[in-house]
Amino acid sequence: MADLCNYKITTHSVNETKNLGEKIGACLQVGIVLALIGDLGSGKTSFVQGLAIGLEVPNEYYITSPSYTMINEYPGRQPLFHVDLYRLEDPVDVEDIGLYDIFGDNYVVAIEWADKIRQERLPDHVKITFKISDNHSREIYMSAHGINAAALLKEIKSTPCAFKNNHPPGITGQKTDMDT
Repeated sequence: MADLCNYKITTHSVNETKNLGEKIGACLQVGIVLALIGDLGSGKTSFVQGLAIGLEVPNEYYITSPSYTMINEYPGRQPLFHVDLYRLEDPVDVEDIGLYDIFGDNYVVAIEWADKIRQERLPDHVKITFKISDNHSREIYMSAHGINAAALLKEIKSTPCAFKNNHPPGITGQKTDMDT
């Protein structure tokens, strides 16, 4: 599936990375798969913590990486499935580990270490790659794979979605050379 829309955002702190996740969560009106890729400590879990705020996951749920359980489910405006594939050795098919069962119209599925599954088997999704710039800054590259994902990315870029805590995103963004 070809990239339909690309975008690069630079965050300068953990809070800004969480704010980006919150902005995306606030924009989500239907389920989507977010394929998160990046080294340890690059901000994937912080992003998902913000995503949960934007999806209105109740405060009593503490969002942690499900490294040992593989999948955590959280209630919210849209149910959130947080998946962590760090412990998988080789690339696998989504059907082999049961992920296909949670891809649906009403679910937001955030998959950490998504490079460990065969990307061609993912449904409509946004690939988000986290790169460490320095101790605090992250370059975050987002690419849409599918019509719904492209529409979401365009909405995120153009709409100042409401924030639960009424704070600005604190991020800077720019189009990539491949942006359409």
